[in-house]
Amino acid sequence: MALWTMILRKMANNKWLQLNLWFGLTVCVALFSSMPLYSNAILERTLQKELQLVQSKNSVYPGYVRVSTSVSSTKMDQKTSQAIGRADRYIQSIPERMGLEALSFYQQRFTQKMKVYGADASEQEKKTQKTTGGFKSLSDMEKRVRLIDGRMPVDRTDGLFEAVVTQKFLNSVKRDLGEELLAETADKHLFRVIPVGIIDTDPAADPFLPFLATDEPDGFIIPFQQFEREFIAKDGKVRVSDLEWRYALDYKQMSIDKIEAFTEANRAIRSYFRGRLGSAEINIPANETIASYQGKQDKLDVMMLSLYSPVMLMLGFYLYMAANLVIERQKTEISVLRSRGASRLQIMTAYTLESLVLGISALAVGPFLGVTFTKVLGAASGFLEFVQRSALEVSLTSNAYKIAAAAVGGAIVLILIPAFLATRVSIVSHKQQAARLTRISFWHKTGIDILLAGLALYLLYNFNNRQEDLKRLALNSDDLQVDPLLFLMPALFALGAGLLVLRIYPWFIRLVYWVGRKWWPPALYNTLIQISRSSGQYLTIKVFLILTVSTGLFSANAARTINDNMESKIQYNIGADMTLTTRWESDAPPPSLQGAELQNQMGDNSGEKRVQYTEPPFQPFQELSGVEASAKVFRKEGARFSAGSAKKTNGAATLVGIDTKDFGQTAWMKDGLLDYPINSYLNLMATNPKAVLISRSLADAAKVKPGDPITIYWDGLDEALFTVYGIIDYWPGWNPLPAAADGEDKPTNPNLIVGHLSTIQNRLAVEPYEVWLKLKDGVSSQSVYDQLTAAKINVTGLHDAKQELITSKNDPFRLAINGVMTLGFVISMLISFFGFLLFWVLALSGRTLQYGVLRAMGIPFPQIIGMLLSEQLLTSGAAVIIGVLIGNMTSELFVPLFEMSFATAEQVPPFEIVYKLSDYLQLYSIVGLTLTIGLLILGYRLSRTRIAQALKLGEE
Repeated sequence: MALWTMILRKMANNKWLQLNLWFGLTVCVALFSSMPLYSNAILERTLQKELQLVQSKNSVYPGYVRVSTSVSSTKMDQKTSQAIGRADRYIQSIPERMGLEALSFYQQRFTQKMKVYGADASEQEKKTQKTTGGFKSLSDMEKRVRLIDGRMPVDRTDGLFEAVVTQKFLNSVKRDLGEELLAETADKHLFRVIPVGIIDTDPAADPFLPFLATDEPDGFIIPFQQFEREFIAKDGKVRVSDLEWRYALDYKQMSIDKIEAFTEANRAIRSYFRGRLGSAEINIPANETIASYQGKQDKLDVMMLSLYSPVMLMLGFYLYMAANLVIERQKTEISVLRSRGASRLQIMTAYTLESLVLGISALAVGPFLGVTFTKVLGAASGFLEFVQRSALEVSLTSNAYKIAAAAVGGAIVLILIPAFLATRVSIVSHKQQAARLTRISFWHKTGIDILLAGLALYLLYNFNNRQEDLKRLALNSDDLQVDPLLFLMPALFALGAGLLVLRIYPWFIRLVYWVGRKWWPPALYNTLIQISRSSGQYLTIKVFLILTVSTGLFSANAARTINDNMESKIQYNIGADMTLTTRWESDAPPPSLQGAELQNQMGDNSGEKRVQYTEPPFQPFQELSGVEASAKVFRKEGARFSAGSAKKTNGAATLVGIDTKDFGQTAWMKDGLLDYPINSYLNLMATNPKAVLISRSLADAAKVKPGDPITIYWDGLDEALFTVYGIIDYWPGWNPLPAAADGEDKPTNPNLIVGHLSTIQNRLAVEPYEVWLKLKDGVSSQSVYDQLTAAKINVTGLHDAKQELITSKNDPFRLAINGVMTLGFVISMLISFFGFLLFWVLALSGRTLQYGVLRAMGIPFPQIIGMLLSEQLLTSGAAVIIGVLIGNMTSELFVPLFEMSFATAEQVPPFEIVYKLSDYLQLYSIVGLTLTIGLLILGYRLSRTRIAQALKLGEE
């Protein structure tokens, strides 16, 4: 009890220090607990959205499950009947196996088809009647069908079957309700059937799983129990041919932890019905979508841990700094206890219990703060950009608490390190260390700064080699595994480079002091001596500020770069806000006559006949409301060219035909990709109808320069002569990167030719082109879709840049990057403020005697404030400047790491680091505000210090 009393009193005496330490622990717990919470919540939200897309694209409920199997047995013996019963029981277990509640269920049975005719049919009618149908049963028939006429059938035992039929089937047998029909099997066995009702689909009966009467319109639907008794339980003289079960499962219950059970159930269902009764067909439309999420959470957790690593490193440094400051104030107390016989174990026990109190309280609050962090991550659509999207559904899980507890344990070990080191110091050695503030720090003595910077640069060198291999071999980045440590490298480099600069910085201060020692005013003179003689005292805060600022800038630049490159890639590949293709009328033969039949009809010369197209009117696109500009863009893959000296070079190229004015107003092109603005090239082309632009790959291969002729053609056409007017490296919608051809290991460089559409149509051929649209600001894609539908324009293909950008922004991995980078930047700035304030308040309170002596010597208060300000600028201010420089250097070296997250063979435009001035202004504003507030607080505390009290404190 006495130990707890001592711990609580000690914590109360250092309440502000303990509060800062608790704050760091709580943020640490919140960060770690937010990782599984976010990955689970964001993946579940995107999974639900993708499952909803299954319904919109395939017109089927996302939880739809259909199992159908034929029955290969030729007779219904006991073995087959038992197998059907086992299949029924297995089907009943599907909801439990998949972990989803069944919203609706029905099953059907089918017999083989039989010849159907009226009981009063003549021999002639029997011969000419072609109608066939079988017996069918539907579970819960009364609740699922809509009775148009007549009544529902009843189960009869007199050998007569009552059934409901569709109007189409009844018309085909040319009989009315109530008239007896005969169903004749292949072995001449007859079944007597009376249609008593006409049914149709009733969508209102079941919104999730409506029974569609049009699926199998031919046949008799009899009561389910009668079918079971007459055809399943005994041999009913007609073979049961097919069985079918359908479920509508509640897909909204699908969560990430149920994915494995769902996919395993899907495999088990397919395995169970494979050949068991006959040929089986399993239709689970959501399976592919759900299976694609298998393993995504693990990958997302690893990526988030990698992205969080710089913030965690900075947070760990903050905890160590706060704990070290606490121990520094208590070193005298620790050394006295040691001198009076207290063992190291007793002292460490006290500090461990003190840390446990802080850790448990942080564990009580941290996970709930982690929920808030998760919601902030979910609302981030870009770096420091938030949108009003529906909040993530976040609930604390046992996994989050496990990770939070592990984080608390690790943090407690970290903050106990300074206490453990302090227990080794006696009171004499403590006084000696206090008088030797110029000693070399542990970081510099062991060379950790050089080791960290060297390790980061070595890893960077290996990465660059791998990246070059990707580009040279035209491989996709997925072909190589990305090491998560690559994301930790920037933090390692920032810490190592910061320590390396701070190894040199004291010598810089001494140089400044030596150069102006005859002219410095007393305030600056005192500051320079204080800093040069006590460089170790400021090392912690300087490293902390450098790490905070540099990682903050890296996060900002990395997030901006990723967002800009992903958006540029989408817009460049599409070429405009919207591109579409429409159906053209032509004299092409119908599909049934193509291939071998077409060859037989047209003979050996069929390949020479070209399809003639009729160009549809373009005016409807120009009249679309909300469209700022439109353009025709003809694209012909595999066009041939002949160019160079004596026309020796032949090859394939992508031919693009445009109207220069319309194209310039419609197309999207990133600045800096071409030697001149794209409109300059278009204006150059406009002067000559035969002018073309060619890609640099074609120019290098054929040794062609501007002014040289080039001939263009494709199969079945005569050559047309054009003139090269310019050489380009990029063009909207064209990928200039090499691609491996089929069956070839060596990648080939693609070629491009851009010419006038009118010239191509006049001198070569008229073939379908694309329509490119540029939308006005604020115009939605849906309004354009509605107008196209209203105008009855037959759209055969569509690419919408806006929708693809929205899809890209909602990608879980991109949301994680933007959210983590934003959160990391905000936390860095917040921690920086608390760390700065904590250090300087403690530093000021520790030098109360010094300032009291200076005031007693007659130094005016404004000069003391000047001393404090100059000390701030030469320590904290210098650390911020060093942090900005290292942050920029880190961004230049390591932001290209994120190119690994893009498909290297498709990354066009080239990956480019993006800097945004607003991020720097925000950083400078926050740091400046921190320094200003800190200085005001320090000045206020200094003004409240009484000289007599300070001198008396020094005597004591």
